Amino acid sequence: MHPDDRDLARLREDFPGHRIFRSVRWDGLLGSWCATLHDPAAGIDPTVIEDDPDTLHAALVEQRVRAEARLRTEVW
Repeated sequence: MHPDDRDLARLREDFPGHRIFRSVRWDGLLGSWCATLHDPAAGIDPTVIEDDPDTLHAALVEQRVRAEARLRTEVW
C-alpha cells in the first residue's frame, strides 16, 4: 500500500462528485493532488489542483459551498 492511498480513499469518499488522483511529474514521481469535476452539483471549477491532501480537501469543501450557493440562486 502506498502511503497516499489512505488520503486518496478519504478524499474520494468525501467528494464523490470529483475524480481525485495524484498527478505524475516529468521525472515519474508523484506530483500535485488533483480533482476533476464530474457532478456540477459538487463544485464550480472543472479542475482543482493543490500541493497536499489537506489543502485539496479544504478547496473541495469550498467548491461544494460555492456550488450549493449557485444552486440556491439559480432561477428555474
